[in-house]
Amino acid sequence: AGGATAAARLRRLDENAEIIMMERGEHISFANCGLPYYVGGTIKEKEKLLVQTVEGMTGRFQVDIRIKTEVIGINKDAKIIEVKNLETGEVYQESYDTLILSPGAAPIVPNIEGVAGNPKVFTVRTVPNAEEIVNFIGENHPQTAVVIGGGFIGLEMAENLRERNLNVILVEALDQVQPSIDYEMACLLHTHLRENGVELILEDSVTKLNGSHVVLQSGRTIETDMVVMSIGVRPENALAVQAGLEVGLKGAIKVNEYLQTSDEDIYAIGDVIEVKHYISGAPAYIPLAWPANRQGRMVADNLY
Repeated sequence: AGGATAAARLRRLDENAEIIMMERGEHISFANCGLPYYVGGTIKEKEKLLVQTVEGMTGRFQVDIRIKTEVIGINKDAKIIEVKNLETGEVYQESYDTLILSPGAAPIVPNIEGVAGNPKVFTVRTVPNAEEIVNFIGENHPQTAVVIGGGFIGLEMAENLRERNLNVILVEALDQVQPSIDYEMACLLHTHLRENGVELILEDSVTKLNGSHVVLQSGRTIETDMVVMSIGVRPENALAVQAGLEVGLKGAIKVNEYLQTSDEDIYAIGDVIEVKHYISGAPAYIPLAWPANRQGRMVADNLY
């Protein structure tokens, strides 16, 4: 949401600039918010998730787009990045005048026994993640799903797995789902979830996975066919830390009012940055697509 928006806005501001966009996955702009609804079948075709394609953006905006390409290092003194082509394994260097970091956030996968390498455990961040879940449901016909976490993604996955006629059990460590709203408002969600057949387990957490069994802190064991992890995200800050950029809340990159990092030639936007809370004025971490889109436009304007 941040990177592709910034590239498009940069081109609109300057017809002659050399703009290079690097993406380690295969999609440059997709609707994160639509992923659960692709799983549920509301969105029928994967192509509907793609906001912009490599071909479409290259042709329209004349941007040098390199997918399946990962930036593995930044030398901010020399203004050079180290780049790895994930298809060929080739490593090369690319110079920059200005660098914009928009690597986003990664799902938090807790260090719970039985999670690592488990083919029945899923996260929801990318189009391939959503495809994995759709394929798993199609091939294995699961009856029961445990969703761990009651935030945005957890609630949307619970809704959409119910749409696929699975028995859904939602486990949340707090006393309410959706921690961004008041308890009284969350109670309306609790009622709605239960009315729609979701079993809600609050103030309990997962301690381990044992084959097809999910073991909870309370001692309860749930037999399940699949598990969806949705307990939040963490900033993809490895590059920033390696480059010596200043980080703050939850490891998110600190930026000033112009979205510049502690290096004035490196900007950062989206789920990887710390922002200022409009009401309290305190640092906040708000990993959502809408602010990332706005920041993509703002960073291009500020840069020029």
